[in-house]
Amino acid sequence: MKKEFSINENRPHESSVKHVSGKAIYTDDIPEPPGTLYGAIGWSKKSHAIIKKINLDDVFKSKGVISVVTSKDIPGRNDVGPVFDGDPIFPKKVEYFGQPLFAVAATSTELARKAVLKAKVNYKKLKTINTIKEAIKKKSFVLKENKILKGEPYKKIKESPFRLKGNFTTGSQEHFALEGHSAFVIPLEDNDFKVFSSTQHPSETQQIIAKMLNQKSNTVTVEVRRIGGGFGGKETQSFIFAAICTLLAKKTKNPVKLRIDRDDEIIITGKRHDFYSEYEVGFDELGVIQGLKLKLASKCGISPDLSGAINQRALLHLDNSYYLENIFVENYLCKTNTASNTAFRGFGGNQGMMVIENIIDNISRSLKKDPAEIRRRNFYQIFGKNITHYGMKIEDNVIQPIYDKLLQSSNYKGRRLEILKFNSKNKYFKKGIAITPVKFGISFTTMHLNQAGALVHIYFNDGSCHINTGAIEMGQGTYTKIAQLAAAELGLPFNKIKVSATRTDKVPNTSASAASSTTDLNGAAMLDAIRKIKRNIAQFVKRKYKIKADEAVYENGTINFKGKSFRFNKLIKEAYLNRVSLSSSGFYSTPKIKFDKKKFHGRPFLYFCYGSAVSEVIIDTLTGETKILRVDILHDAGRAINPALELGQIQGGFIQGAGWLTMEEVLWNSKGEITTHSPSTYKIPAVNDMPIRFNVEIFKNGKNKENVVNKSKTTGEPPLMNAMSVFFAIKDSIASIGDYNIAPTIDAPATPEKILMSINNLKKKL
Repeated sequence: MKKEFSINENRPHESSVKHVSGKAIYTDDIPEPPGTLYGAIGWSKKSHAIIKKINLDDVFKSKGVISVVTSKDIPGRNDVGPVFDGDPIFPKKVEYFGQPLFAVAATSTELARKAVLKAKVNYKKLKTINTIKEAIKKKSFVLKENKILKGEPYKKIKESPFRLKGNFTTGSQEHFALEGHSAFVIPLEDNDFKVFSSTQHPSETQQIIAKMLNQKSNTVTVEVRRIGGGFGGKETQSFIFAAICTLLAKKTKNPVKLRIDRDDEIIITGKRHDFYSEYEVGFDELGVIQGLKLKLASKCGISPDLSGAINQRALLHLDNSYYLENIFVENYLCKTNTASNTAFRGFGGNQGMMVIENIIDNISRSLKKDPAEIRRRNFYQIFGKNITHYGMKIEDNVIQPIYDKLLQSSNYKGRRLEILKFNSKNKYFKKGIAITPVKFGISFTTMHLNQAGALVHIYFNDGSCHINTGAIEMGQGTYTKIAQLAAAELGLPFNKIKVSATRTDKVPNTSASAASSTTDLNGAAMLDAIRKIKRNIAQFVKRKYKIKADEAVYENGTINFKGKSFRFNKLIKEAYLNRVSLSSSGFYSTPKIKFDKKKFHGRPFLYFCYGSAVSEVIIDTLTGETKILRVDILHDAGRAINPALELGQIQGGFIQGAGWLTMEEVLWNSKGEITTHSPSTYKIPAVNDMPIRFNVEIFKNGKNKENVVNKSKTTGEPPLMNAMSVFFAIKDSIASIGDYNIAPTIDAPATPEKILMSINNLKKKL
């Protein structure tokens, strides 16, 4: 009999038809009860100032305005900082351009947005700190610095036959999710509130709002069915919008919807952290690193937000795939008069990886060797050279077979020879090629977040299954994969499983859908709940039919015990009639992980994801324009639950990473005002920016060694790092101008302007 369900197979996203037809319901699509009002936020036009006076008279008088809220209307905590205070809802002192000062509720969104522009604010300007270097000079930090020491880096650098010094910067990145920030709040009886929010973290949204209202958490219910992309930008940055919307609903006693204009959203919210590094490295004649000294600093904005954990992950990924026996790192978390930077796909890991990749690339240039060769020589090994700089033994290393297979399948060596010929014959167009590896750790570095809950019901009349978890569906297909896991566990067709909205009154105390752990955590919690129900059924069968019924095989709509078989629907109904519980909660906590943050030592990750990419580019040396000609990716997804979804994640992650490293540039002027605050001034990858040839393959020998659902591996964050190959292919094309004898100097993103400057600087050295 053919199975009616399966995991490890391609299956469409559960909302795919709704997505392409426009029928998917997002926060702004929720039907509005009569009397619904619409919000807008008035924000600061200065980057650092004391507010001497705010005159809101004209705002109150503006057409359609029903109410205005300020800090005086907040009964409880005036802050949305997730870990530390520092992000007031409405501040007394302005600390960045775009900081919310007040909000209005009006009869339409248009009228609300017009009204907030009528505020008259009298500022006393203060000096601003806009850059990392300014912050370091003025010792302006949001948290205490971190330091790591392993081995004898100073001695080893001094004794090395070759040494290099340099610096490197990676820029910021706007999240630019298709669905912008939005919230919809309905006041209920007993001063309760129902909150719909486009957020990756409903439980913390609930807590933030409850603290703001000075009410108990059980008076606030947060619900999320789906969000239209998050990428980390809706992990903490959504809190302020949900809080302000709730405050407006409380004051007006009406439902309120708050949908943020794209320009306002970019101006108000934080982004990916800029990182600046200074390094000194010692290496031998083979290019093997002997010692590394590194200063690493990030632009955090006005508050810690998640900067502590993000910088920690950057430090944990400084090695990427390379063994670093002797290393010293100083890490500075810089406070600047900009919006608090926050989580972004990779969560600091990719910024750390770019630092070591740039160092490896420069080592290769100095030795006049192919970077692919030098990268491989520095890899972690299976036996020996397998302990990270934070003391974790790597037990699942597959980077070498992935790397070697991709070198072969992409014809890297043959294409490099062809590129050398092309560059020798072309004066103005230059090609470049690069291969880079990925090793990315999976687990929250904040330990208590490595847990998840679930609620599962099986209905007796038709045997259908209803599931609630803490997972947020944001386009990545986690609902689909959880449903596939449930169908496989119960032996049911996929269409008998329904995964429903995340609600804080169904599954409490959830972690954010982040850290590439959503399916791992929530899928395991769901399976725990199902297995509890299965144990209830087994006990019933054992009791009634007097057979050994400790375990059963669930497949093709049947439940098979040793010696007896039942149709699923029939046995479920029979169990219900005999008062057997067909509902259960489930729980999962990640095992094995333990990390001492002070000593920076331990096992912060359950497992690693591996991958590698080869990118080939061509640049126009007269304009600095770049075209990605071909990309080959081989990525380890373990035993993929749904290969089609994983391929989509790998492709999408790569393109987003390529955007970060080649074109997405966030800029501020000298006054601290962000100038790239709209689609007209901030460029994200479009169709024409896709590689002409795009070959993506899942590593067929992949299998998670840890006890993770289906022995799968995540494809949330790790694939983004495959885009590092594009940046270093660009560096390779620039290097060809100097016959590969000089390492080009260029920071990320490699925009046309930076490429031209790099070319000019290189020519001066010839």
